[in-house]
Parts: sequence; C-alpha cells; structure tokens
Amino acid sequence: MMGNDWFETVAAAQRRAKRRLPKSVYGALVAGSERGLTTEDNMRAYGELQFAPHVAGHQPARDLTTTVMGIPISIPVLISPTGVQAVHPDGEVAVARAAANRGTIMGLSSFASKPIEEVTAANPNTFFQVYWSGSRDAMVHRLDRARNAGAKGLIATLDWSFSNGRDWGSPWIPEKLTLKAAMRFAPQAVTRPTWLIDYLRTGRVPDLTAPNLAPADGGPPPTFFGAYGEWMSTPPPTWDDVAWLREEWGGPFMLKGVSRLDDAKRAVDAGVTAISVSNHGGNNLDSTPASIRMLPGIAEAVGDQVEVLLDGGIRRGGDVAKALALGARAVMIGRAYLWGLAANGQAGVENVLDILRGGLDSAVLGLGHASIAELAPTDFYAPPGFRRDLGDEPDAAAAAPRPAADKARPATPRTTPEPAEPRPDDSVALGNI
Repeated sequence: MMGNDWFETVAAAQRRAKRRLPKSVYGALVAGSERGLTTEDNMRAYGELQFAPHVAGHQPARDLTTTVMGIPISIPVLISPTGVQAVHPDGEVAVARAAANRGTIMGLSSFASKPIEEVTAANPNTFFQVYWSGSRDAMVHRLDRARNAGAKGLIATLDWSFSNGRDWGSPWIPEKLTLKAAMRFAPQAVTRPTWLIDYLRTGRVPDLTAPNLAPADGGPPPTFFGAYGEWMSTPPPTWDDVAWLREEWGGPFMLKGVSRLDDAKRAVDAGVTAISVSNHGGNNLDSTPASIRMLPGIAEAVGDQVEVLLDGGIRRGGDVAKALALGARAVMIGRAYLWGLAANGQAGVENVLDILRGGLDSAVLGLGHASIAELAPTDFYAPPGFRRDLGDEPDAAAAAPRPAADKARPATPRTTPEPAEPRPDDSVALGNI
C-alpha cells in the first residue's frame, strides 16, 4: 500500500492532486495573477543557476539543521501559511503533524480552516500569520489568542495589493456551501470520489470559514470572503503600524513579502526578527521578479542584522540549496506541501518534506560540503543579470527617470524555451492565499 501512495517528486504529487481534487478546488491552489509572469519566473529562475559539483573529497555526513527565530529545526524548510483549505478534511492539523514529525516549523494562516489551538496541539513550534485587517483592537484579540494557544512567533504578511484576474480564468468558489451551492458543485465532486469519500467519512463538508478570525465577543467566525472583505477595506499599514504590531506581539516577529532593499532596511528599523523575501507566490503584482533573484541583494544589505528567509517557487532540494547559498537562512513552502496533502494527506506532506531533504542532502554532498552553513555563491554559475536589486536608489531624486542605457543590466539568457501562457493544468508556484 505504501508503495502505491508514495511519490518521488513534487511534480508527481501535483499530478496526483489534479486527478484527486475537484476542478475548482485544484484551481484555487494554482498560483498566479494576470499573465502569470511572476509565477513562471519564480520557478524558471532556479534553473538558470547551474551547480558546480566536485568529483572527489565529498563529506560522509552532512548537517542540514539550522534555527529560525530561535527554534531549532532539522531541515531549513518551513511550512508557509496558506488560507482556507478544502484539500483534505484534516487540513492544517495534518500539515502541522507532518511538520512536527519531520522536525520543522508550522506556519498557520489567520485565514486557515482549523483553529490555532488544534494546530499548536499538533505542533508546538507554530508561527501564527496575520494580515493588517480590521481594527487594532481586533488585531490585539487575535494576537492574544495566538499567544495563549502557544504560538512561538508571528508572521505579518503585507505584500498584497489585491491584484485580480487570471488570463486562464479563476475557479468558482462559493461564500458558503449552501444547498444551492452544493448542487452546483456536485458535478465536480462526484467525478472525484476519493476526495468526496474522505469528507463524507468525517460527516463534514468544507465550511469555508476562518475560525481564527472569530470576534472577541464570541460570535461566529467570518466566511473566507467576509474576512477578505474586511482585509480589503482596512487602510494599508504604515511602517509605524509595523513597529506597533511587532511591539504588541512582543516576541519573534517575521515580516513576509519583502522585495526591495529599502523596505528590508526599514524592516530592520521597525525591529523585526526576520524577513521573508517573497512575491506572494506570483499572486500579487504580476511581473514582479522571482524571489530568488531579489534574495542576494537583500541578504547582503541586512543579513547581518535580521534573519533572511525566502518564499517562492521551491520544488526541489536543489532549489533550497541555491537559496541558502545566496543568503537565506531557510525557505518556506506552500503549494508544494498542498500538493502532498491532496495526494496523500499527512503522509503526503511528510513525503514532500522528505523529497526536499533528500535533494538538499544530495546537493550538499555533491558540492563537497559537510553543512548547509558552507553553501556559497561559488557553488554554482549565475548568468550575468540574474540578480534584481530593487529599491536601491539612494534618494528620491536619484530615482527620477533616466536614459534607458543608464545602469542597464545585461539581458538574462534563457536556459529554457519561452513558457506558454499559464493554465490551471500546468501553472504551479508557491504562495499564500
């Protein structure tokens, strides 16, 4: 049985997820906005970095451990927070157990489908993720609840401008699974009997609510779209708001979504513990560069002051090695583990983490290192113009328009053919909902 359930790559897990999930559920997991340029670049960029392995002198044992915001982990891969899931009945609890079994940290979205108390019970090393949404009092209530539940860190995700529209179309998702919605959804569900049976066995259907956003007065939690509406209507935060949120939390604090050098420096000034270089998995402003392209400059600018992580496009252990070599302390994965969850529940998430561990260990071995701490840019070839250093102008005047030839970067040579327009069938990238 185990042999039938096991898969050897994240791509295989995605194919299995596509066969198992109803079309709209699968479509909701596919990242990207508008043309999907960022989605494509998030993964293509790793292929432009070419390893330089040694032929002899390999180390018999490799240390893959590190720490993130004070927590030791056995592999430099964290679970990135993702929103309301209809992938598997056990949802984030299954993911948290898998992460605990593989010795790493669980990131739980405030839009998650399971309450934080259940998730921290499954994995004490949980970071709770928040958006700048609602009143300050409401945010304080959420922080207090996460703290009381035992969350060991806070992730603030601010890289979202509510971009909408996909050239390949967006899935239909009801606000609530009413009888009318269920009837509309039924033709999809009956064609995916394994998914349907899993839910029927629990006696529940996906309720599409956000239990971690329940109000302080004990009222019912909002629906996903209700919570999303509050988020959209909340005035965007200032850097003073970021500092307030960090102080209100009072513990390890990660700012997720940094893509510019000037923002990274402001994050340091705001007192954050860590930043995650991320473009929201391509779900934000399309044509933002791949996260891995922005990482080196940011790591060089602030890596000696805060912990730098990367979120975006990780599909293989070799991708993890490249991110670490360019300055990341660890990486965060989203779609990769969701494919695993869809393919085989908790065991599928563990399978994905094992794949990444094996690939990372292979890379460290081939490069002649005894530890991930030894990984460096000299371990691979990066083509001219690979990096994207955004927001590095010294002042506003210097940012004025200049001739196109000034500070121009060489065109990045392609190592793969021009990708086709992305579709839900083949467009995959990391991100959060």
